[in-house]
Amino acid sequence: MGKSVVRVLVVDDFEQWRVAVRAMVEQMSGLQVVGEASDGEEAVQKTQEMQPDLVVLDIGLPTLNGIEVARQLSRISPKSKIVFLTENHCCDVAEAALDAGASAYVIKCYAGKELIPAISAVLEKNARLSDNLTALTF
Repeated sequence: MGKSVVRVLVVDDFEQWRVAVRAMVEQMSGLQVVGEASDGEEAVQKTQEMQPDLVVLDIGLPTLNGIEVARQLSRISPKSKIVFLTENHCCDVAEAALDAGASAYVIKCYAGKELIPAISAVLEKNARLSDNLTALTF
């Protein structure tokens, strides 16, 4: 019997980013995007319904910001891993994201080279910060 598929929910208010993230994620063997959400409330609702294994989550979302979404997801779907993919370079925000339950934090401008390694690290139960943040002090 084969390895189970990792079910992924992609959350971003910008449709082109969701399409790009879906394409990157689905290049990885064993990952399948099972849903998308465009705002925080929809992300919480879809996570509650789908119980995805992994949520790729933006911070700057309408209705609920990504950090509040992560806090709620940690309660309603504690087995779902969270990878933030955001434009926010602020170390305080990254720290808040990790405190809210995220396992990885990737800055969007580095997504092409960092998103897949971050997802791999999270699935292997390792935390990962964007290379651009790791040089900074928390």
